[in-house]
Amino acid sequence: MMRLAATLVAVLVLNSAASAQTIYPIDRAEILAGARFDLKVEFAGEVTADKATLTVDGADAAAVFGKMPELIAREDGRPQSALLLRDVVLSKPGRYTIEAGDGTDRRNVSWTVYDTGPRRAKNVILFIGDGLSPAHRVAARLLSKGIVEGRAGGKLAIDDMPQMALVSTAGSDSIITDSANAASAYATGHKAAVNAMGVYADRTASPLDDPKVETLASLAKRRLGLSIGIVTNTEIEDATPAAVIAHTRRRTAYDDIVAQFFAAQPEVLMGGGAAYFLPKSGQGKRKDDLDYLSKFRDAGYSVATNATELAAAGKAGPDKAGPGKLLGLFASGNMDGVLDRRFLKGGGVAKNPDQPDLTEQVAVALDILSKNEAGFFLMVESGMIDKYAHALDMERAVYDTIMLDNAVRQTRDWARARGDDTLILVVADHNHPNALVGTVRDDLAEGEDAPLRERIGVYQSAGFPNYPAPDKDGYPDRVDVSRRLAIFSASLPDHYETLRPKLDGPNQPTEAGDKPGTFKANEKYKGVPGAVLRLGNLPAMMNASVHSGEDVILTAAGPGSDRVRGSMENTDVFRVMAEALGLAAASAK
Repeated sequence: MMRLAATLVAVLVLNSAASAQTIYPIDRAEILAGARFDLKVEFAGEVTADKATLTVDGADAAAVFGKMPELIAREDGRPQSALLLRDVVLSKPGRYTIEAGDGTDRRNVSWTVYDTGPRRAKNVILFIGDGLSPAHRVAARLLSKGIVEGRAGGKLAIDDMPQMALVSTAGSDSIITDSANAASAYATGHKAAVNAMGVYADRTASPLDDPKVETLASLAKRRLGLSIGIVTNTEIEDATPAAVIAHTRRRTAYDDIVAQFFAAQPEVLMGGGAAYFLPKSGQGKRKDDLDYLSKFRDAGYSVATNATELAAAGKAGPDKAGPGKLLGLFASGNMDGVLDRRFLKGGGVAKNPDQPDLTEQVAVALDILSKNEAGFFLMVESGMIDKYAHALDMERAVYDTIMLDNAVRQTRDWARARGDDTLILVVADHNHPNALVGTVRDDLAEGEDAPLRERIGVYQSAGFPNYPAPDKDGYPDRVDVSRRLAIFSASLPDHYETLRPKLDGPNQPTEAGDKPGTFKANEKYKGVPGAVLRLGNLPAMMNASVHSGEDVILTAAGPGSDRVRGSMENTDVFRVMAEALGLAAASAK
């Protein structure tokens, strides 16, 4: 058993009856053989060097990992000690028991270290529909394919895949995840706490010193030399795209996330969020005067700020081979969804009309990344589905689901043309409590004079919606039809329900309340004919609908997709990708 040398630190034991230790990684963690991680033990009180112990299967941790743990005598200046080992690996598969003691109490956790077989996929592409619920999928099918006598006119690409599974989404601290720890589970194979990504959230004040776990992007580049791509239509610093690279307990640490993007140098980085690349002294939102747009340019990145420049960037470079690295920043904040960009011209479209579609972003990303003979890993997020679902803006969420489906369809066509050497996965990171319950019918006999609730058609009175026939990309050109889909949320803030699509811009169901930190129904919609004040079922501090804890749907195609089946943990998605790439086998070379 290891005894830390007393010369490391000399302190008094102020709490000799310390309670059970906290150990990170947590109990039942599953760790890829050879993946890097930080091991931390948090003691409840102060512990001297001669009392603190840490073993792995009964052997000194120092001997197992080849380095001495650091003893932090008073963490954050408090009478609490900790042991810390940064950047360690376990290369041999099997079950490990880790035990920590403070001289009085002991605690142990078990980890499973797993390996992989040989590499099966050259490339891996992970599509994430942020907040994509089954209701969104069904609605996208109805609008883009139509339905006659109960049969849809076709299948969505995201559903027409050979493998399917249900994925549980709970995090390490709650049954309900946010996008940060949900995406982090996919990126690292470890459970995480709400708001955290790439780390186990510890008790220290700093959001940047928590115990890290290595991401798939880091592993793929370090072991196989793969290129890395991140594509979204939200702010690029937002939780889901950030989780591909970042290590932080605070998902809103945008300045630090941009710095970590720059340190990691992914070959393709595209989305909104330009404001956090620019200094506070200019047009930026950074808290410092660093100009990361210039830094990326100086590092050899081509930069595109609109759809026109993106198209040009895809054709640029020697012999039109395309740039080696591309940064695309197409909005100061989130990009606009397809319903506004293509049809309603709401949101930020008037000020920023030349935003690319997700399909355009993906096409350029594939062209750039596929030039690496070693292969690539690409994460693509249709992230505004979640933003609109939070805001009870169901039409916009459904149109962005159709856009996700178009991006998946073109990517599957691209993969087939290459001989299917690419694993493609499509999944939500978490659910929203949405349900498709029927139609909203303005064509009833009572017409517009009918009470709001009487215009909701259920069972046989729901019939079928009467949206116009979709265009070639699956979009009807109108959403304000007389029989619309009725998609309702089970989590509601106080709001005025109109049962009408918001044609002038994205829905804003709430506004600041009378008391600080609270929200109330947005008076903007009070005067809409038929509007009804709906008292919510959420705390007053919530300004929008919230996530739910149901399983999400995962579909997959390509080499390694056979592991997608039945019921899975969200951390299993990481394992599917790691096994398809043979990442543990690569470490043995």
